[in-house]
Amino acid sequence: MRIDYRNAKKQQQLKGFGTSSCWWSQYCSGKAADELAEALYGDSGLKLNIYRYNVGGGYDPDNVRVTNPWRLTESLYEFDRETEEGHYNFDNDRTAREFMQKCLDKRNIDMLVLFANSPHWSQTSTGQASGSLLYHTCNLPKMNYKKFVDYFLDVTEFFLKSGIPVTHISPINEPQWKWGGSYVWQEGCHYETNELLEIFHLFAEEIIKRDLPVKLYGPESGELLGLTAEYIDAFSKDETIMKVMPDIAVHSYHCDDKPEDRIEFRKELVEKYSSLRFDMSEWCELPNKSPTDSIKGALISARVIGQDLTLAGFESWTAWVAVNQMSIKDDGKNYSDAWFAAENDFSQYVQAKRYFGMAHFSKYIPVGSYCLDTANKPENENTLNAFSFITPDGKTVSVIVNEGGKTELSLDGDFKKMQVISSDDNEQLKIIYDGDYKTSLTVNENTLLTLILE
Repeated sequence: MRIDYRNAKKQQQLKGFGTSSCWWSQYCSGKAADELAEALYGDSGLKLNIYRYNVGGGYDPDNVRVTNPWRLTESLYEFDRETEEGHYNFDNDRTAREFMQKCLDKRNIDMLVLFANSPHWSQTSTGQASGSLLYHTCNLPKMNYKKFVDYFLDVTEFFLKSGIPVTHISPINEPQWKWGGSYVWQEGCHYETNELLEIFHLFAEEIIKRDLPVKLYGPESGELLGLTAEYIDAFSKDETIMKVMPDIAVHSYHCDDKPEDRIEFRKELVEKYSSLRFDMSEWCELPNKSPTDSIKGALISARVIGQDLTLAGFESWTAWVAVNQMSIKDDGKNYSDAWFAAENDFSQYVQAKRYFGMAHFSKYIPVGSYCLDTANKPENENTLNAFSFITPDGKTVSVIVNEGGKTELSLDGDFKKMQVISSDDNEQLKIIYDGDYKTSLTVNENTLLTLILE
């Protein structure tokens, strides 16, 4: 495989990398919180700059079907069903907010998103934040659209007045999925395109009316293609929405092995709506087949990150959750799908090797870097990929993802120095070469490399 740096052209500029604190940070405190804040947002860790905080829909203990405590949220709004009166309690969700502050204290965060999987349970048709009783049916009655808008923006104003630098609000998550029905496992709410558009229009009007210094963000579509184009086309025709929504958020699920979907996404959406910024705001390996002790999870993650940036044209990349619950299967291995796996009370947590799939990007490719069009067409059934970037200080950085056997890599560029950082099943982030520029190197099987060229 050959990387041609001499003829590489700059593409979009990167706005950074991030993750979500959804569901787990509400249980994370003490020593674990200190360690994880540094591992995620500290200079010695991933040095992430994007933070997604979940504005939970809460639950009525007498009318709830979600059984996993990590999928139930503590809302900042409390509602008494008997009196039909509600009030804000900004002491709620204290642990999650304290963790967020620890991360902010690292001074690397410049984008903070408040997002919701569902309206507050008291605003829904079912009185539950887990969706309608019928699949593909909106759980938010039209008469409560404005209540949802006011509630979410009241919470936003509270955060802003508290010194939390909210930059974006994302009130709807994956609107196309069925959510609810006979089996529920988390918060969620389905919206048809017309419902999505009407709610976003109300949010835009109210953001302008309140003169809030935040951007509307979304639609957090659950896939690159499908209904995504329909959503964005609808937004683009609404002048009020477009006044406060220059950034589009999309998830890249269900196409891990389809680079052609990313190429189509760039052509049909990113290039068509060139005035908009496109962010990849949520992904994890789904379904997850990579145990936490295998470098396979890092390799798949790195391939998806690289292809989302260089093929699809996203300007930022955010993982779903940084921490998920332990998930021990029959083979005795842990199949938790996040960067860390924890016991429910955080009495124990372990780092998954997939963490290094992000590390090979975020530790060496800072905000303000540019993508280069050196991304190769996947060879050998997608086993070998290379992604390149130019950093603000003029360095060229390439991330090499080899999911196959040992192979040779040739480099065609005008450089003097070269550093190579490697991760495999045995060692991670190990500097294996630091010296004069070489025009070729061997990439071992199932290995992740970052090349820093000067």
